[in-house]
Amino acid sequence: MAEQPDTSVVIAARDGDPVAVDRLVAGYLPLVYTIVGRALEGHADVDDVVQDVMLRVLRNLGDLREPEAFRSWLVAITVRQVRERFRARRGAPEALLHEDVRDPGADFTDLAITRLELSGQRRETAEATRWLDEDNRELLSLWWLEASGELTRDEIVSATDVTRQHAAVRIQRMKGQLETARVVVRAISASPACPDLQLLLTEWDGHPSPLWRKRIARHTRDCRHCSPSWNGLVAAERLLAGMALVPLPAGLLGKGTLASLTTSGAATTKTALATKVGFSVSHKVLIAALSTTAVAGGTAAVVVTQQSGPPPVTTAAVVAPTTRPAPLPTTVRPTPAKPSPSPSKTPAAKPTTKAPAPVITAKASKKKGVGVWEFAAAEPALDDVGAAWYYNWSSTNKSMPGPADVEFVPMIWGKNNVTDATLAEAKREGDVLLGFNEPDMDGQAKMTVEEALADWPKLQATGMRLGSPAVAFGGDTKGGWLDRFMTGAEQKGYKVDFITLHWYGSDFSEAAVNQFLGYVDAVHKRYGKPVWITEYGLMNFGGSPKYPTQAQLVTFINGSTKGLQKRSFVERYAWFGLPAVGDSVDFGLYRDGDSPTEAGKAYKAAG
Repeated sequence: MAEQPDTSVVIAARDGDPVAVDRLVAGYLPLVYTIVGRALEGHADVDDVVQDVMLRVLRNLGDLREPEAFRSWLVAITVRQVRERFRARRGAPEALLHEDVRDPGADFTDLAITRLELSGQRRETAEATRWLDEDNRELLSLWWLEASGELTRDEIVSATDVTRQHAAVRIQRMKGQLETARVVVRAISASPACPDLQLLLTEWDGHPSPLWRKRIARHTRDCRHCSPSWNGLVAAERLLAGMALVPLPAGLLGKGTLASLTTSGAATTKTALATKVGFSVSHKVLIAALSTTAVAGGTAAVVVTQQSGPPPVTTAAVVAPTTRPAPLPTTVRPTPAKPSPSPSKTPAAKPTTKAPAPVITAKASKKKGVGVWEFAAAEPALDDVGAAWYYNWSSTNKSMPGPADVEFVPMIWGKNNVTDATLAEAKREGDVLLGFNEPDMDGQAKMTVEEALADWPKLQATGMRLGSPAVAFGGDTKGGWLDRFMTGAEQKGYKVDFITLHWYGSDFSEAAVNQFLGYVDAVHKRYGKPVWITEYGLMNFGGSPKYPTQAQLVTFINGSTKGLQKRSFVERYAWFGLPAVGDSVDFGLYRDGDSPTEAGKAYKAAG
C-alpha cells in the first residue's frame, strides 16, 4: 500500500491546504480501491464507488473532529458506499468490465487469474469469492486487509458498526463460507467428474449463488467421490501472506490537482479523479491491478511512470511471487484443538505400570527442546529424546521435574500470573524467562497489548533474560499484536532479549517445511532479534484430516529441524509436544519413557 499520511497531513487538509489534500488522496486512494474492488469483485461500478467515497471524504473533511481517526472514518465511509451500491444493484443487470481490460466473456475473477497467473489453491480461492454472499464479500475485503496488516480489528469494528465480539463471529462465519466455496469450486472442476454431481448440476444455470453453494456443499459432504475435496485446504490467511502493492508515489499528483474536487459538479468530477491521478487511457488497468489483490492474494504491482508530453500513463505489471514462502501461520487455533497446558491444568492420572528405566543418550543440540505437560514418563522420555531444554507453560517444574542435565525454562503464562510469588518462583528456576502465552488468542492468555506492556516491567525486574510474549500467529505482520507490543516496548525502553513464536501448519505436504521456515525468517527480519520457537507442529484445526500421518510428521520434523539448526539466529525450538497419549497421540512424540512414535524417533535423531 502507499505510505499513508500522518495526522498532521489530515489536519492541514482539513484546514484547506491543497498540497495536503493531494497527499491525503494519493496516500489513501489505493486503500479505497482495494476495499471497493474486493467487495464488488471488480464490477464496473468500482470506479464510481471509489469516486463517491473520495468526494464524500473531501466534502466532509472540514467536519472531522478527530483527525487521528481519519483512516477509520474513511473505511467506514467506504463500507457504507459499497453497501449502497449493493442495494442499488439488486434487480439490476450486471455490468461487465470495460473491454480494454477483459477478454470476451471474462469476469473480474478471470481477469485476476489471467493477470496474476494464479495456480493451485490461490486459483481456487479466487474463484471461490464468486460464491460468497454480498455481505461476506464486503467483510472479506476488510478482513483481507487486516490479515495483511493494513487495517486493525478496531477499524473493522468501526466500519461495520458492530461490537468487537460480533465482528469476530462474522469473520469466522465468512471464513467458513469461503472454505465451503473453495470446496464447491474443487468439486465442480474435479477430474474425473463425479457422475452424481453432474446429474445434480443439470438444472444449474452456471452462475454462482447461495442456493447452489449450499446444494453442492451438501452433496460433497455425503458423496464418497467428492468428500476428499475438503482435505488439505491451506488456510486463507497464508494464501494472502507476503503479497503487497507497489505504492502510488505521492509525486504523481501535482499541486492542487484534487482540491477542485470539493467544488466541482458531479459531471465534472466523474472523470476528474482518474484524470488528475494520471489514469489516462489505461486507468482501468490500474483499478484491476489494485482490486485483483483481493481475489488473488495480492501479487499485483502497480507501476506508475511519468512521461513527458502526454498525460502520465498508469500500467499494471505482474510481479513474480517472493522466494520466501507465505509466512502466515495456517489458522487461528481454538482452545479445544490441543491440550491446555496452562498453570491451572490438572495433573494426569498415574499409570498402573511403572515406566521403564530411561535410556541415556547424548544431547544432540542445545537448541532442541519440547513442550511437556504432565504424564508419568515425562522424565525418562525427556532423557531419551535428547532434549537440551523443556518448558511446561508454568513458572515451576515441581510437578514434572526433568533430568538434571535438561534445562527447565519457566514462563509467566498470563496476567493473573504476574504476582510477586510467581515471579520469585520463576527466578529460582533459572536465568531465562518466557513471556505470556498466546495473548492474542481467546482461551489462552488473552491480553491486550496495553495490558501486556503495563505488566512487562514486573517481568523485567526479575533480571532474567526475557523472551517476548508468544503470539499464536501474525508475528511478522505490520500492525499485528506482536508488532504493536515490540513498538511499545521500544518506545518505553523495555527489554526484550529474544522473540518467541508459535506455528502450526495444516498443509501436510513437503511444502510445510518452507512455509514454517519462511515465517521464522520473516519474523527475524522484522525485529532483528534472536528467535525461540516454543510451539510448532502440523495440525489442521479447521478441516479434515486433522492430523498428518506419521510419515508426513517425520518428513516435516527432518526438514524443519535441519533448517532451524542452520539458522544462527534461532536459539531454541520446541516441538508440541512430548506426550503421545490421550488426545495428543496423533502428534506427540513418546508413548512412555522409551517408546517413541515414528515422529518421536525422527525428533530424537534431530539436531
